[in-house]
Amino acid sequence: METGQPQASIAKNIFEGIVSFLPDWLQIPLLCLLVLLIVLGWISSIRKKIARRRAARTGRPVAAPQYSQGSGADHLGPYAPAQQTQQPSGADYLGPYAPAQQAPQAPQQAAPPQPSGADYLGQYAPQAPQAAPPQSSGADYLGSYAPQQRRDGD
Repeated sequence: METGQPQASIAKNIFEGIVSFLPDWLQIPLLCLLVLLIVLGWISSIRKKIARRRAARTGRPVAAPQYSQGSGADHLGPYAPAQQTQQPSGADYLGPYAPAQQAPQAPQQAAPPQPSGADYLGQYAPQAPQAAPPQSSGADYLGSYAPQQRRDGD
């Protein structure tokens, strides 16, 4: 049965229920605030469209939106660490224990060999390998079960 009246949407029914729940003195300011928010949204979108059209005509790039995502360091401001030209290394903190700087030598002179830890081993230094004894074969362990040696003439 059609009455000719359009049926209200669910969203409209929910909105009317919320507004009717509020006291009378708060209903009108709330409705005005809602209308104002909608109008400001439309104005903002229209201004963005106009700015894009002007930028396209003049060939200037459009400014990035303010809500673009950056890293956390972008928002540090005066608390950001100072820029360093060179990364410090562990040797920068040695102080008086740092090795002495050597002056560059001419390429013609050969530098004397520097002692290493192996020079101080003394009797604990590894010995030069000796000649290995001849390898024994499995037949050496057979004993009386070993085959008899053949003579050249047989």
